[in-house]
Amino acid sequence: MPRYRTALPQLDGHVFLTDGGLETTLVFHEGLELTCFAAFPLVCTEEGRDKLTHYFQPYLDLAEERQLGFILDTPTWRANPDWGAQLGFTGQALTDVSRAAVTYLEGLRRRHAHSGLPIVLNGVIGPRGDGYKIETSLTAAEAATYHGPQIQAFRDTEADMVSAITMTSVEEAIGIAWAAQTAGMPVVISFTVETNGRLPSGQALGSAIEEADGTTGAYPAYYMINCAHPTHFKAVLVGNAPWLNRIRGLRANASAKSHAELDVASELDIGDPQELGLHYADLCARLRSLKILGGCCGTDRRHVAAICDACL
Repeated sequence: MPRYRTALPQLDGHVFLTDGGLETTLVFHEGLELTCFAAFPLVCTEEGRDKLTHYFQPYLDLAEERQLGFILDTPTWRANPDWGAQLGFTGQALTDVSRAAVTYLEGLRRRHAHSGLPIVLNGVIGPRGDGYKIETSLTAAEAATYHGPQIQAFRDTEADMVSAITMTSVEEAIGIAWAAQTAGMPVVISFTVETNGRLPSGQALGSAIEEADGTTGAYPAYYMINCAHPTHFKAVLVGNAPWLNRIRGLRANASAKSHAELDVASELDIGDPQELGLHYADLCARLRSLKILGGCCGTDRRHVAAICDACL
């Protein structure tokens, strides 16, 4: 299979899809119990890998039907030392599970990729703490040291890139970018925002992107927004500031509820897939670089298909 580290195909202007809400689908639709909301232990068993394949298959089929590229994410959002320790994964075990996640997805890619369906393998890195709020503040240097081992684990696999997903502060994002640069891995930074369009740290989204670019020499391949509803951040995506052109991907929540409301919800709010698609279409018209489309919490194939219908 091709290695894309030196030339990520999603930078060529073609549309790429991602999956939707992995953890919410497994918990609320499939009835799985994911301790600490962590999906990465599933790669350790044949039964777990089968469940992941069952999850990814509809999205891969959708990409093939629409003749679009696909970014295939490792289920490793929680595979860091803090969360891993709560699940009995420490040290070498964490490195092994990150590598095993890529090996599993490489097999999935071999079965599906062809010239009309480029598939990029993406090593996912989550925040040290909760993705909805800042519990432990890290300096950029501390974040580079903390997340460096996972990035190095991905470097030694067939992963084409790494992505920092649901970043709540610019300092942690900068540290991950530094660690990726040291490892020679392309990196994407995806920030989450509150209902006011600002990061949970309180920083404005545009300011965070500008600071990350300024501090890292614009090393991230691009930026994304995830784990927020479009109504939470549409108002800040206006004008012609250069940072807007750095946003290439969007993985929004199905629900317009706040992070605080979602954190205590006992039922899944899937929102309205068609309405979500229309929000995406509006954002595609605003953001000239927006080419990577997918979902986050509460979304499934229905949402991503509706996004395709509205945007393409």
